Amino acid sequence: MSAMIAEGLSETAARQRCWAVDSRGLVVKGRTVLAEHKLPYAHDHPPVGDFLTAIKVLKPTAIIGVAAVGGTFTQEVLEEMARINERPIVFALSNPTSQAECSAEEAYRWTKGRALFACGSPFDPVKLDGKTYVPRQGNNSYIFPGIGLGAIASRARRITDDMFMGAAQTLAQLVTESDLEQGSLYPALPRIREVSAHIAAAVAGAAYRNGLAGKPKPEDVLADVRSQMFDPHY
Repeated sequence: MSAMIAEGLSETAARQRCWAVDSRGLVVKGRTVLAEHKLPYAHDHPPVGDFLTAIKVLKPTAIIGVAAVGGTFTQEVLEEMARINERPIVFALSNPTSQAECSAEEAYRWTKGRALFACGSPFDPVKLDGKTYVPRQGNNSYIFPGIGLGAIASRARRITDDMFMGAAQTLAQLVTESDLEQGSLYPALPRIREVSAHIAAAVAGAAYRNGLAGKPKPEDVLADVRSQMFDPHY
């Protein structure tokens, strides 16, 4: 929602584009009991009891699984996502693997290779119709080291939403065309130190920009960050 607002939508319009589904179906205002964190995303809509029907009714561009209910993204769900989207976004982020909403092979196979897929559990590359897809994990190891390094390097007094947004945008910019060509929505993990340095520079930059840094801004923020990275060699 924050990203949509940053790109120009009002908070109301952005919120209306985000829907939640839980064990009782679509989260709607008519529910008699709702946890507080679900209330902002409880929209005016008739009750919908199952996930597949919710997809058919709402026609989402993306489904994001974070509830650790294995197998939620069934063949019917994925085929429906592929029917209503040229490139359906499928993020099966729960782990361990037994709790993943679907496997990488299921995501690619049931969308005929068109899914933009990320996972929370590790999956091997998938060969389909002569092409190899390399799924990568939406793992906090991409973000948290850079957040911490950027905060320490700039002596930030607070960690803000602006810093997390900058970290996310920086990570996206570090995905190469060759990554995307093989279906990888994240950089390869062997690049993690480079990724962390750039994210740290973005976080530190936000601290300097917003008056939250505890030291003057250096001439080269990225170089300053790199100079403070731990090198585990002796």
